[in-house]
Amino acid sequence: MTAPFMKPDFRVEKVAAPLRQSVTESIRYAIALGHFSAGERLTERALCEMTGVSRTLVREALRQLESEGLIEVVPNRGPMVTRLSAEQAEGVYQVRTELEGLACELFAEHASDKQRTALHEAFRNLKKSLKDSDPLARLRAKNHFYDCLVEGAGNQALGDTLRLLNARIMLLRATSLRAPGRTTSSLAELADMMSALDEKNGKKARALAELHVRNAAKTAIALLYAQPEAAPAKPKRAAKPADAAARLGAR
Repeated sequence: MTAPFMKPDFRVEKVAAPLRQSVTESIRYAIALGHFSAGERLTERALCEMTGVSRTLVREALRQLESEGLIEVVPNRGPMVTRLSAEQAEGVYQVRTELEGLACELFAEHASDKQRTALHEAFRNLKKSLKDSDPLARLRAKNHFYDCLVEGAGNQALGDTLRLLNARIMLLRATSLRAPGRTTSSLAELADMMSALDEKNGKKARALAELHVRNAAKTAIALLYAQPEAAPAKPKRAAKPADAAARLGAR
């Protein structure tokens, strides 16, 4: 049974990792978990209060998130959360299916004992996180599991490509996990995949990974299609000749 929701804390810890990276990650997670909704304007003041850092660091983080496609800067309005359509999500999932399937196949065939141990530890932490009331902890655990998987695959080009998609993949991952029952199904699918990885059966691991992503895609895309479309801005009414004449006469 899923733990009750607890509001996550997006304040940045002053740790050894580059501070800009931590700020970027904090805002990225806030968007993924719905703290900021699609199409919402992001003000520097609100982000500074949320993260507890300076405007300079927030601006640097926003530039990074813009390059990832997670936010867009609209003239005269500033940065806004990108609205990801169901069609765009389908495209991301098509790519993710191929890349994560390949990552599993390569991991099964090439990962070291140390990398296999790290993946098992990440999977244990993932299972524990499902009992955590903090959705941020659950999403971080899921992302860490995939980081370990990609590292064990040993293909830098694959890792770099997945990192380019990381922001949107994480956004969709958070979307699919919000569906009732999806968390339990996801864990069962990953457990089957782990068994294939332990057997060092690359083809089987790839097939199970692809099945896992396709199931996540069905859930997330259904939720996206169910969302109401953003209302288009009303066009300005063209002035009728009589209206124009009246205004000229009033001058």
